[in-house]
This record gives sequence, C-alpha cells and structure tokens, in this order.
Amino acid sequence: MTEPAPSARVGAERDAGSYRDPAGFVFRRAGVVYRQVALSFADEWQAYLASGLYERLRDEGIVISHEDADLDLAAVPPVHAVIRPEPLDLISYPYEWSFSQLQDAALLTLRAQMLAAEAGFVLRDASAYNVQFHRSRPVLIDSLSFERAVPDKPWSPYRQFCEHFLAPLALMARVDIRLGGLLRDSLEGIPLDLAARLLPGRTRLSFGLGPHIHIHARAQRQHADDNAAADSKPEATMSAKRLATLIESLQDTVKGLSWEPEGTAWADYADNTSYGDAATEAKARAVESALKAIGGRSAWDLGANTGRYSRIAADAGYRVVALDIDPAAVERGYRAIRADGRADIMPLLGDITDPSPGLGWDNAERASLVERIDTDVILALALVHHLAIGANVPLPMIAELFARMAPDAIVEFVPKQDAMVQRLLAFRRDVFPDYDLDGFRAAFEPHFEIVTSTPIEGTERTLFHFHRR
Repeated sequence: MTEPAPSARVGAERDAGSYRDPAGFVFRRAGVVYRQVALSFADEWQAYLASGLYERLRDEGIVISHEDADLDLAAVPPVHAVIRPEPLDLISYPYEWSFSQLQDAALLTLRAQMLAAEAGFVLRDASAYNVQFHRSRPVLIDSLSFERAVPDKPWSPYRQFCEHFLAPLALMARVDIRLGGLLRDSLEGIPLDLAARLLPGRTRLSFGLGPHIHIHARAQRQHADDNAAADSKPEATMSAKRLATLIESLQDTVKGLSWEPEGTAWADYADNTSYGDAATEAKARAVESALKAIGGRSAWDLGANTGRYSRIAADAGYRVVALDIDPAAVERGYRAIRADGRADIMPLLGDITDPSPGLGWDNAERASLVERIDTDVILALALVHHLAIGANVPLPMIAELFARMAPDAIVEFVPKQDAMVQRLLAFRRDVFPDYDLDGFRAAFEPHFEIVTSTPIEGTERTLFHFHRR
C-alpha cells in the first residue's frame, strides 16, 4: 500500500489506553475517533467482515457500529484498513459501574462469544475494558476482538473473563458490594486466588463458583511452575461442544449472582429529605427553569442519588451522567433507566472527594474521572454541605473545581440550620465559620457570576445558577 504524504498524518493522536493489541489501535484526528487495522490482521479482519458476523452483532446491539475511512487517515502506515466507530458520549470503567452494569457487560461478552462460535469465530479476549455503555446500554467497542476459531483450541480468554467479570461480581454479591472497588487497584482484574480466599467457604460447593473460581485458582497455582516441563506436555484441547458448555456455564453462573441495593448510607436519601412535597416540586421547577435557560446538550449530576434530577435534566433535552458515591443508589438508578428503556442517562459510581485517578501505563491508560468530565452544565444539588462539612473541603476549592468542570453550574446551598446539615454536625465540632450564605457567595464569586438565585419555597435553601467568568 502507498504511504500517505506526511501532511496527511499531522494531528493524529494515539489513544493512551490502546496500545496492547498488535492487530490495531485507536487514535484521534481533529477530535474524531478512528481505529486502524494492522496488515498482520488483514486476513482475520476480512474473514470477519465476509462472514456476516459483524452485521449480526451490530444489529443486536452487541458491537459498536463503524464506517470505513480513507487509508490516508491512518496514524502510522502501512495499514490494512481504517474505520470510524460510532462516537461515544463517555468513556467509563468497570470500577465505576454498579453491580448490574458489570453483570450486563459480562452477559454481553458471553453473548458475543456465543454468536461468534455459531459463525466459526471466537473472541480473542474478554476484557471488561472492551465494553462501554453507549446510550445507557453495554456494547463491545473493540472491533478487532474476533478471529476465526481453531478447531479444538481452548477458549484463551477464560481466565480473563473470570478475573474481569466473574470474580468481582461474586465478591460483590457474596461478600461486600464495596469489593468491586478492587478493580480500581488491579486493572488486570481480580486475581482468582485472592477471590477464592475472600469468598465464603460454601462457594466451593457451588456448581458455578466452585469450578470457575476455586478449582480454576487451584489449577493456576498448580501450573504456575510448570513452564520448564511445558514442552513435554501435550497441548490442551477443547471441542466446540465443550466450549459451548463452558460458555453456558459461565452465563448461568453470572445470571445466578444477585445483589439487592439496600443497607447503604444514602440509598433512601432522596426520599427522606428535610422538606415536603411542595418544596420538592418548587426545587424541581427551579432546576428545570435553569436547565432550559442554559440550553445545553450534556449535564453531569454530581451526587445524583437515584437520579430524580437527572431525569428532569434528561427530559429537558440533556444527555446526563448521574454520578453518586453510593452503590445502592447507583444500582437503583441503573435498574430504573434500564426498565424504562432510557438512553439519555448514564448512572456512574464515583466519589467527587476521591475520584478515579489516572491509572495504568504512565497514569494515562485509564483517564481520571475529572478529566473525562466534558459537559455544558453540572448539577450539585444537596451536595455542597457533604463536601464542605462532611469532607472538610473549603468552599473556594469546591467553587474552583466546579468552574473547571463546566461553564454553567446549578448549585444548591443548604444552610447550617437545615436538618441534613445538623445531622452532619451532630457528632463533630462546628469548625466551619465561613459556611453561610455570604461565605458561599464569596467563595464562588471569583469563578462565577450569579445568573439566578432562587430561594426554595418551604425551606431555607437557595438554588443558584452560576455562569463561569
């Protein structure tokens, strides 16, 4: 293939998280996302396209759609092909998903393998990072994940699937929902020997977790030092029928895990406020009015709880990320939008006082949460008192962060006399002399101008619409 002129390659920026696969990688040019297919993967790519598998996966919503692009757009020639995937609104990571989001991503991966097998293909890997939530539903974004099946070859992504999906789901369901956070500390997934030690002993007898976690972990330990004798051992085989049985067993095991969102600190917070229905309606009207005045397209609802105000924003025409610290609240929010078939709200698990940092190679393979916030407006409703009093973050630092996040902010100020603030102060000294309406205004004034300031009827709270200076 002819190499394009150097000028055609100016401005190509390789994605920091797309470097592991020799078959190709993702890059951006003028803000547009492309994926290039290496010459070494040409035969597999053409076989995949010719098989009709791509169309079936795309039509079922399993794999992201793409269009062919000009070869001159390649970031690093020579290449076999360049494609332009359908753009995503947000990149999120497994450690930011609720239990059901991770479970749905796992089942999507297994469904992809089932359909691939019917067409004579297999998934090359089963990384949770190959899945993103597009229009609030999981989809495989790695277009190069499929290759032609080799008869009797074992499914090589088996261990990866168990570490990325099954182990965290089992720990979240059977031990503690917070153990999903282990994925943030181990981008390669949760080691099976660790999962086996943390899971209750009775899971050894489980038809699913027994073989896929406990026996699998033991087999890894037994074979860890077998490399020296590897040449003398016959290569393992797995018939197509056994592979299908394995995938079905994984599917049944994943489906059999469940977690009910209850017993966490803020799961019922939205339904147990310090004000009544009239005040709730007045607040909703004020929020809706500010959103319509801004006229933006995207919003982040920080401290969204189960997503009441996220829905107001979505109904006003925004694509919304509903971020909350509480696993139960995010789980309930996701279940609700899934049941309603909504495509305009993305629930996400995150703590604004300890957001996901940059992780992986050069701290750039997985981008930090804050640098992924690219939005027209943030909502911070009943949040500032948790940051300022609950987490001791000074008001000027809160204002500065909000100003970096978005040009507009809809922020609710909750004064000390409010019952919710009194709850925070019940077991600690009040060392917040500047936490009052004047102090709040003074903290935000260097960064924002006040567009509107609306007292919320029936409360002593005030809703501000700020516009960045």
